[in-house]
Amino acid sequence: MKKSRGLIILIGMLLCLAGLTYVAAAGIGEEKAGAASNIKLGLDLAGGVSITYQVVGDETPSAEDLSDTVYKLQKRVESYSTEALVYPEGDDRINIEIPGVSDANAILQELGQPGSLYFIMQYDTDGNANYDYNYSTGIGTLNYPIEDLIANGSVVLVGTDVESSEAGYQTDNMNNKEAVVALELTTEGTTKFAEATTLAAASGETIAIYYDGTFVSVPSVSNAITGGQAQITGMDSFEEAEKLASTIRIGGLKLELEELRSNVVGAQLGEAAISTSLKAGAIGFAVVAVMMIAIYWIPGLASAIALCIYVSLVLVLLNAFNITLTLPGIAGIILSIGMAVDANVIIFARIREELGSGKTVQSSIKIGFEKALSAIIDGNVTTLIAAFVLGIKGTGSVKGFAQTLALGIIVSLFTALFITRFILNAFYALGIKDVKFYGVIKEKKSFDFIGKRKFFFAGAVIAIVAGFVAMGINSANGNGAMNYSLDFIGGTSTNVTLNEDLTIEEINEQVVPVFETITGDANIQPQKISGGNSIIVKTRALNVDEREALNTALVESFGVDEQLITSETIGSTISSEMQMDAIVAVLISLVLMLIYIWFRFKDLRFATSSIMSLLHDVLVVLTCYAVLRIPVGSNFIACELTIIGYSINATIVIFDRVRENMVGLKKNADLKEVLNKSITQTLSRSIFTSLTTFITIGALYVLGVSSIREFALPLMVGVVAGTYSSVCLSGAFWYVAKTRFVKKSK
Repeated sequence: MKKSRGLIILIGMLLCLAGLTYVAAAGIGEEKAGAASNIKLGLDLAGGVSITYQVVGDETPSAEDLSDTVYKLQKRVESYSTEALVYPEGDDRINIEIPGVSDANAILQELGQPGSLYFIMQYDTDGNANYDYNYSTGIGTLNYPIEDLIANGSVVLVGTDVESSEAGYQTDNMNNKEAVVALELTTEGTTKFAEATTLAAASGETIAIYYDGTFVSVPSVSNAITGGQAQITGMDSFEEAEKLASTIRIGGLKLELEELRSNVVGAQLGEAAISTSLKAGAIGFAVVAVMMIAIYWIPGLASAIALCIYVSLVLVLLNAFNITLTLPGIAGIILSIGMAVDANVIIFARIREELGSGKTVQSSIKIGFEKALSAIIDGNVTTLIAAFVLGIKGTGSVKGFAQTLALGIIVSLFTALFITRFILNAFYALGIKDVKFYGVIKEKKSFDFIGKRKFFFAGAVIAIVAGFVAMGINSANGNGAMNYSLDFIGGTSTNVTLNEDLTIEEINEQVVPVFETITGDANIQPQKISGGNSIIVKTRALNVDEREALNTALVESFGVDEQLITSETIGSTISSEMQMDAIVAVLISLVLMLIYIWFRFKDLRFATSSIMSLLHDVLVVLTCYAVLRIPVGSNFIACELTIIGYSINATIVIFDRVRENMVGLKKNADLKEVLNKSITQTLSRSIFTSLTTFITIGALYVLGVSSIREFALPLMVGVVAGTYSSVCLSGAFWYVAKTRFVKKSK
């Protein structure tokens, strides 16, 4: 590369950084498109709308029907935000909390009143018209009450017969794309719809879709639909198809609901949490950048510039893709920053190794990037697999975590493999060619990691057993094995109208301690209702005596009117269905990662050893929660997922070096020596990447509010556990499997 071209590239990169930074800071145009201030924030960071629905009817719904309705509503409101929450209140109410919005009426209008959905034949068995419909105006009327239509068999499907409803596109005979709604029916619905469409197709009838007293679509039937899958065509736009699909989805609820109340609520964590998180992130990032430059010199400077571009680009893309950012989402970004640093560390270590072997700087840069590619790709792909599966199968905060993690990984790959490389080559072209600016690594004497495997295994067992012992002691003392938060077990929601308008920070300082004293529990979730003095405080389940004691304490401490204090029992925000979705998503992720590693390394033992290392990390973090009694909620899921993604990447880097060092070796080669050499060669990378990630999370722990510290602490434990398992356990697991489970020759 010529000097002039190197200068152009460097200036171009700096201009790119300046442009992205400007967009992230100020945005473009009057709407400030791309600005970080426009990133959608979750309820914990920005507040939103809270809507309470009441089940219609005099009878109390069954727990099964209520749970089914909560789950389906959760799926429905995720179109507004992946971080939306749906949970039961009492025996016949459902709460919906949607972050990032302030107009409850607009949400109610778009969401619609969850009512009954019916598919109605045009004519009854006597040939009488069941409805009249004007296609030009889109207005229709029923000729009989719904009860009569059900009785005479004209209602062929109800909402619960529809398994799923999604908007999409299909290509017509002229190769034009048209918006459609794809329906998938239940087994019972498939049978009923096959009979109805066979009759309708033969007689030229329509089948109306009637929802909440309105005709939402009256499609004609051209042929019998027997496979349980149908498409509704004739929409003018994808937005129209999406609206119809969402209407059909919400019409599939088992219960009919009506709005009881709606409020705009403030952030659960408050502005202090956001500002301290940003400050901690900035400090952590600055420390990492300085360390990269101090340790790797010119390559470190190139990576620092690339990381600045990475951060600005992620902020712009979070806005562009309309991703809702919450505390778990921040964890995903932290992990992706760690992996972005990791990719650079792997590359720079390779460059120094090549320089140590006597190659030129230019050749070392080229070869270093080439040799690092497989480890970087494999490590990031395995984590991406988990992110994509969690994004598809997960719900709520799990989906939000997956989105931010996937975005961060893709951007970090781009910046590490392309941006850093361009900048580094530009520096070289500008005349910075002396080896002393890049550093040299000489071959180190290998440490006997495999020989010490029994001690490492013992340490892992002690850490894991300690967790189960702590859970046993907790259970024996009547405190529960784990300190499950409201997210998992529900509790009591107390609505209090204060005599003055307090900020969320003042509520945390003045009101929350009163609740902590009565409940004896620090797991308190306050929420401020905008436009008044009312607050909602969620706690563990309170009995009658505790509720009375709380009311008395609030009256004595704040002079509130006891008549304005109300309490309701609320269910978990993480339903059993959501928990199962998360578990299934993790299991699918692990299976796919296992298959990928098996495929890439041609040895199932590499894959199983990686999964065993992940299991160790998950259980050690569980020990942290059990011993320290940290509340187990949605952040627990995000924490475990973060560690899984982090640890698998570190293990892959080591196994990639093992694979490389085994090329050309004889069958009787000393596996201990190969493993010890490989782990030693990657040790500096393992330590440095863990250190930078630990520092970033540590800054959050030191500067963050209590809820953030409860999240950051187990993350730091997980980083240490992940490093331990990658360096001390993964290779040992593979060695044991390789030497004890070998193919017998015939």
